[in-house]
Amino acid sequence: MRKKILLAIAVLVIGFAGYIAYLLLNTRSHSPAETAEHNEDGLNINVSYCRPYKKERVIFGTEEDGALQPYGAYWRTGANEPTKITFGESVIFNGEKIDAGTYSFYTVPGQKEWTVALNSAIAKWGYSEPDYSKEIHRSKVLADKPESPVEQFTITFEPQGNHVNMVLAWDNAIVKIPVSPTS
Repeated sequence: MRKKILLAIAVLVIGFAGYIAYLLLNTRSHSPAETAEHNEDGLNINVSYCRPYKKERVIFGTEEDGALQPYGAYWRTGANEPTKITFGESVIFNGEKIDAGTYSFYTVPGQKEWTVALNSAIAKWGYSEPDYSKEIHRSKVLADKPESPVEQFTITFEPQGNHVNMVLAWDNAIVKIPVSPTS
């Protein structure tokens, strides 16, 4: 009897592990991993994130609109794993000095402006709000609309003279965060 119970438990554990592996692999194919990099003019920036698709959904808006990402709510700024940003040296990130290192990057989208934040705690896979006590930066940036809707979430870098804009674009929203060298 004891062997049957142990065997049943083993089968359940293996089945559960297989199910989790299936979910991880299946989810990642819907929101593939990507790296955005900028390595010029004394700025070495690397952003690791996952790129979900719009798929005819309302992405940003109110809960009443059925938005996937409601205004005023935490967003890990991608899918699957939390978005991570690494600065190779100290930078000025949206007006504030940030030391070199790797941080969680997340946002709180709004209709006309977004909150952008950096956190020293790097969360694991999945959706979970950060430990806000470890936040090292929080600021606002203006939100705009792209010329046409963006199907897949994208982070790019756009050089602008003595700084670079980190550009977040998805659906009907585009946000530009200025990053410059400290010197």
